[in-house]
Amino acid sequence: MDVTERGTASSRGPAASGAVRAEPGAKRVRAYLAGRLVADTRRPWLVWEGPHYPAYYLPAGDVTAELVPTGEREHSPSRGDAVLYDVRAGEAVACGAARRYPQSPMPELRDLVRFDWPAMDEWLEEDEPVYTHPRDPYHRVDILASSRHVRVEVDGVTVADSARPVILFETGLPPRYYLPLPDVRTDLLTPTATQTHCPYKGTATYWSVDTGHGPRPDLVWAYRAPLPESQKVAGLACFYDEKADVYLDGELQERPRTPFS
Repeated sequence: MDVTERGTASSRGPAASGAVRAEPGAKRVRAYLAGRLVADTRRPWLVWEGPHYPAYYLPAGDVTAELVPTGEREHSPSRGDAVLYDVRAGEAVACGAARRYPQSPMPELRDLVRFDWPAMDEWLEEDEPVYTHPRDPYHRVDILASSRHVRVEVDGVTVADSARPVILFETGLPPRYYLPLPDVRTDLLTPTATQTHCPYKGTATYWSVDTGHGPRPDLVWAYRAPLPESQKVAGLACFYDEKADVYLDGELQERPRTPFS
């Protein structure tokens, strides 16, 4: 539901809070369902339905799957009324996984189809898989080796102490301090089954931390085999600054407020 949307104008660049923006993309984009091609376009549109990342809208003429109307509609204050479709690719069906806005107040959307990202089994940008959501052309990740002193406490216990962090600076997030495992109290860590996926870094695995005050689940993560552009953080451990006390060059850092707080 688009409960925070306001305005209907389209312009280049990411959406401001509460706005919906759209711009054409330059990448070839393909979507697959059960191994069957659903869409293949060199004319994707990036649509910022929210402030954090865009969605792909694809030209209807580049859709190869069958779209079967469900008879349902959804209303968006900015995009207008959506007609919902089941997506049929061979024997596979993704129910209600496509939307079209034929009468949208945003003219550029009227001949486009929006597929629910998780309903598709695979997305490709050019010939490379992309996970979680499209890469945002206005989103930047810088990974820098550093000699700053990072110390991490959990429940008053030092769980990591390093003078060789790798600092990851990512648009919209606080700096993240990735630390070599020899500089971490791995005896206090227990692996969990949690995994998360990032279109810029890859798949992260997690540990809980227990300093004797009870487990703190999924407080630490690492990218064992990150995407090529993020290889500098491979095998390094990172703590949620939102949930631990981080000292940078001896100074306690204020805990950032993020969706992970």
